[in-house]
Amino acid sequence: MIGSLDQAPEAAVQAALAQATGKTAARDLAREGTLVQLGVLTAFWIYVTVSNLLYAHNMSLSLDPGGRQHLFAAWPARSLQHLLLYPVLLLCVELSLRIGWRPWPQRVPLQAVLALVFALLASPLLGVSEHLLGDSMQLSQPDDRMNMPWQGPQSELPLRIASATNFLLTYGFALALVSGFSLYQRFRDSELRRAALERAWNAARLAALRMQLSPHTLFNLLHTIRGQIAWDPDAAQHMIVQLGDLLRRLLAAGEVEFTPLASEIEFAGLYLGLQQQRFADRLTLSLPDPLTLPGAWVPSLILQPLIENAVVHGLAGHSDPVTISIEAQSDARQLRVVVRNTYGPDIAAGRSGIGLRNVRERLAVHFGGTGTLRAQAEQPGVWAAVVQLPLLREPTAATATASVAT
Repeated sequence: MIGSLDQAPEAAVQAALAQATGKTAARDLAREGTLVQLGVLTAFWIYVTVSNLLYAHNMSLSLDPGGRQHLFAAWPARSLQHLLLYPVLLLCVELSLRIGWRPWPQRVPLQAVLALVFALLASPLLGVSEHLLGDSMQLSQPDDRMNMPWQGPQSELPLRIASATNFLLTYGFALALVSGFSLYQRFRDSELRRAALERAWNAARLAALRMQLSPHTLFNLLHTIRGQIAWDPDAAQHMIVQLGDLLRRLLAAGEVEFTPLASEIEFAGLYLGLQQQRFADRLTLSLPDPLTLPGAWVPSLILQPLIENAVVHGLAGHSDPVTISIEAQSDARQLRVVVRNTYGPDIAAGRSGIGLRNVRERLAVHFGGTGTLRAQAEQPGVWAAVVQLPLLREPTAATATASVAT
């Protein structure tokens, strides 16, 4: 895990910043949700007010076409009644949302009390509204007027029950509306958190896959240099300098998601050059001219496991010469990179390991089903690992900046 100690403070700072940003975003979402709930409830109450006024007006015309009797309270009093009920509705709904519904034996009775309090306040507040507006309408008969409980003791109870029932149903609709919207908000927020966690998990997963390559590469190269120290110290010293350059590029490449294809081929050439110094009599390289490469971007270090496999499996089990080549082709939508190596005539074709699994997993995370790796014997004695992925010509600004800085 090269560079993990140096990157620890920076990772801690980034984690703290991410946590603070997450808390701020959560507060913003909660504030936005409260404002939206308030807007929904206000719009609903305006609808209820207008509906009740129109209902009273239409019923009055139906029962008394001449308009000689006052069968319902005047519209100013009814409007003021709903205006006075509005803060009560807000308070009851807020308390209801705080109480919740589970466990139901304790909370359902509290919910019922809140609903009854709101419903039973409707008739008294209508009386308060008429008193404040100075309504002095005289009735021809005490029973002609509806929703006026103080006009007679015999009609008081039925009118109160009717009014309470009406506003109880209204409160139930309001609570159901706000509760449903609250459930929708929680579902939306959970989906946003799930997507954020999935992105963070994918980023951590890719970082882990890249870091898995570093010890493996370093292990192979140190063995290469060790073989040179005893009989060619000058060459070993030169290789150590090259190894330092390789490790610097390796650490820089491990910090970015994408890199130009030319940089990836250059990195592969640096690694293969180190291996060629050890196996100068056996290893032949064929790398593409950087000027002929497509101007594309690829996942960082995506070719490293493939060229390591080409070296290790190509040279293993025989003493014949081995040729390793890299080719890159592209069309309008796809990029195709092929890593080929020859192998001994008596070596059975077929290989698998952590390198190929990492490449396939990284391609799946980045591109889904549009990024593939096919590794098989292309012809007798020639093994080919073919990476096919979408052609990326314009990565994000942050990715481009990070890659250019390396």
